[in-house]
Amino acid sequence: MPESSRETETEARRDRQQRERGSQSSHNIVSVISQFADDNLTLVRSVSTGLAIAGVIIIARSIKLITKFQAASEIPARFIERNISLRGKVHSITEEGLKVEHVPIYLPVISPLLSKHRGVCTTPLLVHLAGVELTPEGRAWLQKNLAPAQTVWLKLIGREGDILHCLVSQSRQGSVWSYCLNEEVLRLGLARTAPLTGVLPDSRFFWRLHRRLHRAEVRAERKGRGLWKEHSLWERASKALRDNTILRLMRRIFKRT
Repeated sequence: MPESSRETETEARRDRQQRERGSQSSHNIVSVISQFADDNLTLVRSVSTGLAIAGVIIIARSIKLITKFQAASEIPARFIERNISLRGKVHSITEEGLKVEHVPIYLPVISPLLSKHRGVCTTPLLVHLAGVELTPEGRAWLQKNLAPAQTVWLKLIGREGDILHCLVSQSRQGSVWSYCLNEEVLRLGLARTAPLTGVLPDSRFFWRLHRRLHRAEVRAERKGRGLWKEHSLWERASKALRDNTILRLMRRIFKRT
């Protein structure tokens, strides 16, 4: 019995010594690493910063966060499916629609590194007001109220070839609130509602957007604004006389004589 107890004590002492050696070895490794980090603090910080920047670049590239789109075809399908909003600057307003230069999100240091269009003339996107058929007066109103280089937001609704169908919003002058140009031209009687391109007719979003635009058009019709304005009796009579075939024929005869 005494021998067995001595053997047990000896084994316990050996185990304790081995644990102490292992603990001391681990402590020495940690100390070496800590000492290396302290001695090379600048290097460690540089590596950490580099890894962080690389991670941001990978994420930015994968979600096209800072990509400058110059054509409707460059915009990922998921952006349109999720009705993502893009920021842009008004370039011009033509009979084809609004020409808007896309302005991507800018990240210091990273954006210049990933820019594909440095020193190259940018091409604006061709944008139509979704669900809206503009009148000539509506186009003139847009030219008056959308100055070049003015910032607008494009909520992507659909894509048709090189044309983007969007809800276009801008901030009111002197206000932080924005308003939708699609609704505004309808509310002023400067446009008619048109079929929505790129939206599923049975979707909740389609009916919500259709209701918004239809409500704006009905308001203009009730108030007699723009193309819904009722002409006076004299104006209607004058137009009827101008359009009368017999009277036009008589005028031609008198001109010849």
